[in-house]
Amino acid sequence: MNRQLQWGVLGTSTIARNAVIPAIQQSERGEVLAIASRSKEKAEALAEELDIARSYGSYEELIADPDIEAVYIPLPNHMHKEWTIKAAQAGKHVLCEKPAALNADESAEMIQACKEYGVLFAEAIMYRYHPKHRRVQEIIASGEIGAVRAIHGNFTCNTADDKDNVRFKRDMGGGSLFDLGVYPISAARMYLGQEPEAVTVHALFSDEHDGVDMMASGLVEFPGSVALTFDCGMWASGRAEMEILGTDGRIELPKVFGWENSDIPPQIIIHTDSVSREERVSVSNSYVLQAETFAAAVLEGTPLPFTPENTIANMRVIDACLQSARTRQRVSLI
Repeated sequence: MNRQLQWGVLGTSTIARNAVIPAIQQSERGEVLAIASRSKEKAEALAEELDIARSYGSYEELIADPDIEAVYIPLPNHMHKEWTIKAAQAGKHVLCEKPAALNADESAEMIQACKEYGVLFAEAIMYRYHPKHRRVQEIIASGEIGAVRAIHGNFTCNTADDKDNVRFKRDMGGGSLFDLGVYPISAARMYLGQEPEAVTVHALFSDEHDGVDMMASGLVEFPGSVALTFDCGMWASGRAEMEILGTDGRIELPKVFGWENSDIPPQIIIHTDSVSREERVSVSNSYVLQAETFAAAVLEGTPLPFTPENTIANMRVIDACLQSARTRQRVSLI
């Protein structure tokens, strides 16, 4: 068996417990050696539940552990910068939950620290690791749907009753653009291989939820007069879909973000003037693929498919979306 990357996890959040830790444990190249919480009891309980060898009652103790090679950071968004930099200073590679930071400047500081201390940084936007997205890019490049004219995307859910949720705390980096808008925006950038020129966003800022954006609808302008129209929300009926519209056809991606981990193979539906067909890509857990890819980068030097600079670029778009929503104006990115 190949050597396994030794992971530490900073925090006991739901995504760590239910998705990322199990994925690292299922991967061939990773082992979760330690978990930390500000509550020693919480760390011990989760370590026992998930069969993790070491538990710590502070994040500082975990990053001081000389056996830990990489950390996963699922902490609230406002804590990402601090603990990414501290982990880098301790010589740990960093996989940080999305969004990487509260703004592009913060993400740039984090990434610069990782470079200075010679460690890798990746943003945990897990869906991108699933092979169906490479297939979508291949179909676009083949010309089967013609020239791309527009992209539509959405990601919504209704968790509005959970008033204590950190996603509804403005100072902690709450809001639907940070939590869900990241997905269609990053997907459009990935499919087009381009960076946007401007954004215009309208949002529902809810006084019941500390003034965060509970729903946002936007237009993201790309070069060549192509645009992404999207909506994201945490106070709406749930869905997650993408559509890529071309001159000669379109690609439909139902349940595009996160459902790859189910027993139903992910679907790519291609419609052209002559035929409609469905392609199925083998079932793969995106979280496992993310862990395997990161481990290969650390242990073997395999280039990461999504660079730290990609993280900064995505944060610039999110920043502009929030600025547009708050000012009710179009915001240029060039």
